[in-house]
Amino acid sequence: MQRLEQAIGYTFHNKALLEQALSHSSYANEVQKNGLKSYERLEFLGDSILGFVTADYLYRNYPQLHEGELTKLRSELVCEKSLELSAKALHLGEHLRLGKGEEAGGGRTRTSIIADVVESIIAAICLDGGFEPAKRFVYRFVLSDAESRIRINADHKTRLQELVQRKKDQLLEYHLLAETGPDHEKEFSVSVTLNGQIVGEGRGTSKKRAEQAAAEQAITRLFPEEQ
Repeated sequence: MQRLEQAIGYTFHNKALLEQALSHSSYANEVQKNGLKSYERLEFLGDSILGFVTADYLYRNYPQLHEGELTKLRSELVCEKSLELSAKALHLGEHLRLGKGEEAGGGRTRTSIIADVVESIIAAICLDGGFEPAKRFVYRFVLSDAESRIRINADHKTRLQELVQRKKDQLLEYHLLAETGPDHEKEFSVSVTLNGQIVGEGRGTSKKRAEQAAAEQAITRLFPEEQ
């Protein structure tokens, strides 16, 4: 456990909390050592702490986003796939305590399990050392690349549509300008027009990403006050 503590940058005063955070129900049921419990209750608490820290981060750093966008981005940042990346960065699978059946079934690499353990560790840190070290963990291992991921996942097309529709009879269209590169490394160029006039252009590794980039540029040009 010392190696994991070094990785997460936090040393537990109560080692039993970290032990519980790493214990799957299959292990707790098999071992039943000194009333050992699984990480499930910790996961419940950690989920709430993670959600709050992420919501607070988005609220403070993205004042231009409305409630619907904030909700969607929070979901993107705390989703199972996102937590799986955090778990892999910490090699959590190596430290899990699993029952024999779960071990044989590949539990150490199962997304649902290692994502849950990220949340249980957040809760364990909070219970052991308070909210601030738990918050630091979230910032370091879950929100470290939030800005780049938010930029990729932000739905600029929907936002542009909402802004344009403040006036009646507005026609917003996207046009594929070019598609270059080999099949495994395509790049798409897209323009977005408003009532026939080009208001934004964008590039991306998919048509969808190119459209999002074009919409983002259009928002910057047409609605600078919304930035």
